Amino acid sequence: MLEDKFGRRFHYLRLSITDVCNFSCDYCLPDGYACDTDRDFLALSEIKTLVNGFASLGTSKVRITGGEPSLRKDLPEIIKACSSASGIEHVAMTSNGYKLDTDIEKWVDAGLDSLNISIDSLDPRMFAAITGHNKLETILLGIDKAIALGVKVKVNAVLMKQYNEKELKNFLTWLKTTPVTLRLIELMQTGDNVTFFNQNHVSGMPIKEQLLESGWEQLIRDKTAGPAQEFFHPDYQGKIGLIMPYSKDFCATCNRLRISATGKLHLCLFADQGLDIRPALQSTDSSQLQAQLIELLGDKEATHWLQDGFTGATKHLAMLGG
Repeated sequence: MLEDKFGRRFHYLRLSITDVCNFSCDYCLPDGYACDTDRDFLALSEIKTLVNGFASLGTSKVRITGGEPSLRKDLPEIIKACSSASGIEHVAMTSNGYKLDTDIEKWVDAGLDSLNISIDSLDPRMFAAITGHNKLETILLGIDKAIALGVKVKVNAVLMKQYNEKELKNFLTWLKTTPVTLRLIELMQTGDNVTFFNQNHVSGMPIKEQLLESGWEQLIRDKTAGPAQEFFHPDYQGKIGLIMPYSKDFCATCNRLRISATGKLHLCLFADQGLDIRPALQSTDSSQLQAQLIELLGDKEATHWLQDGFTGATKHLAMLGG
């Protein structure tokens, strides 16, 4: 089992397969994607070795991320490689939903179990203003298709003071009849968004207090769950999750490691560098990879230091899919 010096075990791999994104969200890529890095992304054969290596060390959940993963033409093959790996029990993906309506059946046939879709506003005009795309209606239709196919759906919304801070009521109305988990995510500071962060950061704690006062109850986290504190209410079909990276002891339950699209291990979303493991992916035998992962995990720190303004090598969230 992959375990660090603080006793945290890593059941959860977040695998980026591209850093390219076709949206231009104000908090991430306001000027659109810029090709300023090596675009020699992991090949399918390397991904197979990678996932098998992690699975042999106790990882049971893989989340495919980007950038926008659906921009890779071999996405169904990548999903299949993850879902067919011995020991992997759950394959998830995070997407902006651009191809959801047209491609969800292919993804489910390949073995996709759950899906996170980014929707920062249920107001079509605000959605277009944030993302640069007038796609809210078709994305919502895609979510309906995914639910009908049995996919567990979560919707990610980044809290931003000047954009959607007042939209909680609209989201709650939607959750009355929609069986998804809405995850409200605190805006995080990255290397490229300092001014935007200072203008728009909203704490999730007042929302948590409001939910508890309104009869919402907190769920117990599963061992492979992400960092959200999740809440349910008997009068709502949907649930709410809060991701509050600036809260006390946020990193105490860390259970995930990240691999970049170019084969670097990131021990934290805000680590000061990625650690190159790509040479170990050239063989179908994952034993070299396993040994390297165990060794490198010794350098994982207790916290992300984000509360002190340290953002490490993360220039924007599209680099590693959050």
